[in-house]
Amino acid sequence: MFNVKLLVCDVDGVLTDGGLYYTENGQELKRFDVKDGQGIKLTLTAGIVVAFVSASNSNAIRIRAKNLGVELVFTGVTDKFACLSEITQRLRISLNETAYVGDDINDILALRKVGIPLSVADAVESVKEISCYTTERRGGRGAIREICDLLVDAHQKSL
Repeated sequence: MFNVKLLVCDVDGVLTDGGLYYTENGQELKRFDVKDGQGIKLTLTAGIVVAFVSASNSNAIRIRAKNLGVELVFTGVTDKFACLSEITQRLRISLNETAYVGDDINDILALRKVGIPLSVADAVESVKEISCYTTERRGGRGAIREICDLLVDAHQKSL
């Protein structure tokens, strides 16, 4: 994890608990963990770029990203690897210097292509099998903070 320059996070099931919450009016709500948010801020401060990539097209994702200072936010993504490739090319960061956190089958291709494939504790088994690290914490329940703490610690030790 010493050469990570980019952390790409899936959203539903990784930054959220994966639950779908609806108001009486049909408005969708998402639950984010404040500790994950602090971890993302620390990661950005350490100089690691953070991006959110989601199949969901929820405004809540864009609002959460803005509140955290995450500028790279991609929603409504059907091909996460294509999006990941676009991000790394734009930033001139190699896939080997990229960590990707996923939890479900639509993350598998992206996970197979990055240098550091990561999964959350409640990811599907096929995602865990190809990950070099699986968190102890569940998605939306501190998993991203766990990863961010590891990345920031490794980044500081490599300086």
